[in-house]
Formats: sequence, C-alpha cells, structure tokens
Amino acid sequence: MKENAWNTYTDEDMEIMDALIKDYKYFLDHGKTERECVRQIIATARQCGYVSLEEVIKTGALLRHGSKVYAQTKGKAVVLLNIGVFPIEEGMNILGAHIDSPRMDVKMNPLYEDSELAYLDTHYYGGIKKYLWVTLPMALHGTVVKKDGTHVDINIGDNEDDPVVGVTDLLIHLSAKEMEKKAAVVVEGEKLDVLIGSKPLKDSEEKEQVKANILNILKEKYDIEEDDFLSAEIEVVPAGKAKDFGLDRSMVMAYGQDDRVCAYTSLMAMLAINDPTRTTACVLVDKEEIGSVGASSMGSKFFENTIAEVLHAMGKYNDLTLRRTLANSKMLSSDVSAAYDPLYASVFEKKNTAFLGHGVVFNKYTGSRGKVESNDAGAEYIARIRRVMDDKKVAFQFAELGHVDAGGGGTIAYIPAAYDMDVIDCGVAVLNMHAPWEITSKSDIYEAEKCYEAFLSNKDWF
Repeated sequence: MKENAWNTYTDEDMEIMDALIKDYKYFLDHGKTERECVRQIIATARQCGYVSLEEVIKTGALLRHGSKVYAQTKGKAVVLLNIGVFPIEEGMNILGAHIDSPRMDVKMNPLYEDSELAYLDTHYYGGIKKYLWVTLPMALHGTVVKKDGTHVDINIGDNEDDPVVGVTDLLIHLSAKEMEKKAAVVVEGEKLDVLIGSKPLKDSEEKEQVKANILNILKEKYDIEEDDFLSAEIEVVPAGKAKDFGLDRSMVMAYGQDDRVCAYTSLMAMLAINDPTRTTACVLVDKEEIGSVGASSMGSKFFENTIAEVLHAMGKYNDLTLRRTLANSKMLSSDVSAAYDPLYASVFEKKNTAFLGHGVVFNKYTGSRGKVESNDAGAEYIARIRRVMDDKKVAFQFAELGHVDAGGGGTIAYIPAAYDMDVIDCGVAVLNMHAPWEITSKSDIYEAEKCYEAFLSNKDWF
C-alpha cells in the first residue's frame, strides 16, 4: 500500500479540499434525481461560459478552438465539450460518469388504500439489498408531465418543514418466520410500498377516504390528478442531507454517491480546463444502474450524435472523421470502486483492493468472475496513465471489485471501448455501496478531481 494521502497534505491542500467538499455536498443535496443533477450541471456550466450546442446550430455559428458547448437529452444526460488546439480527429480526452443511483421508482398506477392506510406502489431501481430500505425517512423527488405538456416538479421530504414517507417493517415480536428467510427475500420487492397517509378526508362521500385526502392534497399543492401518475417520474430516495462522517470529519455520508461523486469531480475538472490542447469532453449519463439501456444512457447514440453535431458545426463532419475522432480518443470511465471493509475481509483480496484515504482508484477490469462483461484496459494505456498521475502528484491505487468469484459489477467502460477507444475505469472507493447512505473519504474525492484534471490536460498519449 502507498502512503495514506492525508499524510501528504499542506494547509493549502486542506483549504482546497474543504471548499470542494462543501460544494460537493450541496450538489448531492440538490441532485437526488438525474433531472435535478442535469439542471445543476447546465446552470454551473453556463456560468463558466458554456453555451448550448442547440443554440450554436440554430445560429449557424462555427465552433473553433476555445468554444465551450453542452448538449443534453431527455433532461437526464448531458455532455460538455471544450474545443482544443489539436485537430479534433486526433482524439479527445473524455471523462464519463453516470448520475443515476439505486432507489425506488413510483409505479404508473401507484396510489391505493388498504385498511385506512394510503400507499404508493413502487418498483426498485438498480441492485439493492431491499431490507436496507425499510424504516427510513424517505423523500419523493421527481417530475409529473400533464397531458397539456406542463411539467410539475415534486420535492417532498427534503425541505425543513416537509413531512417524510417510508416503508414499514414487521415488528421483531412477530418476526419468527421472517427471521428464518434468506436476506434476499426477507423483504420482497412488492413489499416496498411507501406509506404516505392515514387521515380520511372529512365529510367525503368517497369509499376510500384516506386515498381521497391524499389526492386532495396533491391537487391543492401541485394541481395534479390521479391519472397524471401515468406520465410521471417520481423517485423515492432517502430524506436528509449529506453529512461529514467520523469524529475526525474525514468522510462524507450521503445518498447517491455512486456515481455522483465521480460525476461531480469530473464536472469540476472539466470546468477547470480553460485552454486545452486536445479537445476535452465530459459525458454524464443515466441508466447505468440498470445496464446502460434507454435513450438517456451511454448505450444510446446520444454521445455519438453529439460528436457528429460538433464536427458538423466545425465544418468537419463526415463519417470517417467521426470514426477517427472516437477511435483516437482516450477515456476515463469515472465510476466508484469497492472500498476495503475489514469487517467483511473474506470477500476482498487485500493486495488488489482499494483503501479509503489512499487516492483515486483505477480498475483495469471490472465484470464478474471470469471478467465477464468487462472492459479490460491495455498495458500501454495504463503505463501512460501512471506517468500522467505521477507527473501531477496524484495519489492513486489499482484494485479490482473484490475476491474472484465473490461477485462483481459493471460500468459504462465497455460501451465507448467499442469505438476502438482506450478506456479504463477510475473513481472513488465507497463503503456501503448501493445502500441508502454511502460513505467516501474526503481525500479520495479531492484526489479524484486532481486525477480528472490531470487527465483532461494531458496532450501526449504516445
């Protein structure tokens, strides 16, 4: 193991880190859904001089060295580009992360009453231990789109005076049979229904008066009807703010750090680059937690289409130039890694494990068991990455996702690699990954931002 990064910091490092972490926690608190993240990202990018690619195309302006543009799709994925000095067909330096996180999604016909209690029926999203998501204060975040196209934003549970909701659990006194079940089924997916009310609507003639009261509240506050759930995206997420964790305040505990910790540090690195030699790009996408499928995912044509539009706006577009641009690019697939937990040491192989406080983590490969569904980075690319990190004095470590045959996981890396692009996974080590409250080291977050900035500014990959 290399030296703990905390031991290397100057007072100036600590000041920079504290400022980064403060802004990071704000980003997490106000970005509990993909749409909320994209709104923050675009607002911040515009403050730093980025303009909409759509606006550029409409005006017919030409992109050139120094142009900063962004594009978004479906309100749930965004890409930023900063045009460099070198011809773009010589390749870009790309950071890619995802902004979706495990949660519970409200179903299309969710609202029902049972025994004078009102519930929302949900479908969990991503890989979770379902029993961890009960008896916690939860919030409702999302967007309802009415038939006339009106967007109504929902945010209940995270403001100071808001009520919270949640999933109930069976009391221990009656849990003899429950305690005999395997962890995977002790709480079943269809039992993750969210309790949202118990008070009947006074003087109502409705048969289900508690449900009627909830609908009345939604009508008064948001002007939405029960049918509007059909065209809604409402996510059930942990209520509460990101917090310093540990008596020494060395860590952050928050919801959604997989993978918003890498998304935020990638964004900050991208905005810190003002005059790149190679064109830089930062792509932040949706749907990674369910396999990178769908129109707002890395598996869609969103990124490729955006690069095609950029080339067209540079007066350079043809299919061959597009293919050369992508194939000559280098990418960090910025995604979290598993942090070593000594309480569960048996699932880790200690020589090839990430440790909190030891810097950003490179995963040569991910996948599961026999590296299935993995991008396996080449030795030449890794050698150059090592040199870049050492030159910029970035604390880094190499790891894999736990003991061989213990399990595994995937990232977006294999998708851009299909363009013949060099890609390696690189991110922050996380404890409690995919739990409602995840833990990261502040020093690792700081080193991740330094790593991404060093990567983007590198001009020589050969």
